[in-house]
Amino acid sequence: MKKNILLIGGTYGIGAKILELLGNSHEIHVASRTAEGLPQFVTHHSFNALEDDISTLGLPDRIDALVYCPGSINLRPFKMLRPESFEEDMEINFFALERVVHGLLPNLKNSEQASLVFFSTVAVKVGMPFHTSVAAAKGAIEGFAKALAAEYAPSFRVNVIAPSLTNTPLAEKLLSSEEKIEKMGGRHPLKRVGTPEDIAQIAEFLISDKSSWMTGQIIGVDGGISTLQS
Repeated sequence: MKKNILLIGGTYGIGAKILELLGNSHEIHVASRTAEGLPQFVTHHSFNALEDDISTLGLPDRIDALVYCPGSINLRPFKMLRPESFEEDMEINFFALERVVHGLLPNLKNSEQASLVFFSTVAVKVGMPFHTSVAAAKGAIEGFAKALAAEYAPSFRVNVIAPSLTNTPLAEKLLSSEEKIEKMGGRHPLKRVGTPEDIAQIAEFLISDKSSWMTGQIIGVDGGISTLQS
């Protein structure tokens, strides 16, 4: 049976790579601000996670997998961050996610066992300078995911991918030259930064039935930086 899969975001970076891996083997819906670059087999819904109500989009009554892609990388010294910076990071990373999940509860419950996939950061597990705002927002996602997984098991599964620095458009300021890419990669035991494929392959696995006995997990895909000394 084909699954109904919904990606919030998905037009570039990790989301686009997830779509590439999934191909046309499922009914795939993308809710995003733009349809630019989306393959023909995808059904697009115009949606701004910061403003719109997901329940008004006319999505399928049954959603078997939900992947929430929007996020931020706001790396600055704490003394330079305004309270509004924390609010903005919480809004796009967590509060918008919470609204999406809440609005889709009826659709998710209609699945035999829906899979929800969220994204965090290695900086929640490992304290890193200049990450106070984004780590706080992503930490909220991890706590939310575990509580949600406990409350709704076995109706649906909830897992979180926690990457280290990944070479996507969101990280372009940090990886704007080969020198920066090499330097950042050298900080990881596996001596490279992540690729969209590295993260998308884990997301594909979590969407699939191959992960049907996994829920409430925070999965580090981080080149070893969270657990090993390089």
